[in-house]
Amino acid sequence: PQSHRQARTVMPLPRAILFDWDNTLVESWGVIHEAMNLTLDAMGHPKWTREETETRVRASLRDSFPHLFGDRWKEAEKVFYESFEAIHLQHLRPLSGAEDLLAYLSGRLGLYVGVVSNKRGPFLRKEAEHLGWSRYFRKLAGAGDAARDKPALEHVQLALGDIAAGPDVWFAGDADIDLKCARNAGCTPILVRPQAPGEAEFPGHEPSLYFPDCAGFLAYLRQA
Repeated sequence: PQSHRQARTVMPLPRAILFDWDNTLVESWGVIHEAMNLTLDAMGHPKWTREETETRVRASLRDSFPHLFGDRWKEAEKVFYESFEAIHLQHLRPLSGAEDLLAYLSGRLGLYVGVVSNKRGPFLRKEAEHLGWSRYFRKLAGAGDAARDKPALEHVQLALGDIAAGPDVWFAGDADIDLKCARNAGCTPILVRPQAPGEAEFPGHEPSLYFPDCAGFLAYLRQA
């Protein structure tokens, strides 16, 4: 991806920006890991290490659980969501700088801001409400809200409402599935995570911009 200085000369501000939720705006690995291991244990599978959870959890449950649990995936889904619902709000933590970034985008810049998350829609909206963030978003589109989940185009279209997807829509996330989703929709992919992208790490869906955190993203926008 281009450096911040180079990119500013060629990348005008977007018309809309979409965010992934988990581990882009809020810290979620702790609760996901705990709920996942409760599920694996209940289904008679060996538990995962934290590293395995962070590597393997990408797609929505309706896309990933049939591969993991076969014919029993609905049973596993029920265990996961019951475990998750019991603990997710107490574990919820905004990532540093996330609220400042959202407030600047939706307030100062007046941009259309939405979320495309593979967290189930009702949980996603409950978390945004719990943090007092609902006012920053025009649309929070979670797993199950669209006909197909991220990285499918339908999920992006739902989050954008009447706005057409295109290069003037930025899609910011921390994982390969977010960059794939952006490319699938013709949007501009933005990587936000502590580790810089490795060479050839994202073949065919390289990020156009990279930021180590939300504060870095905000600093870039303020140069506009």
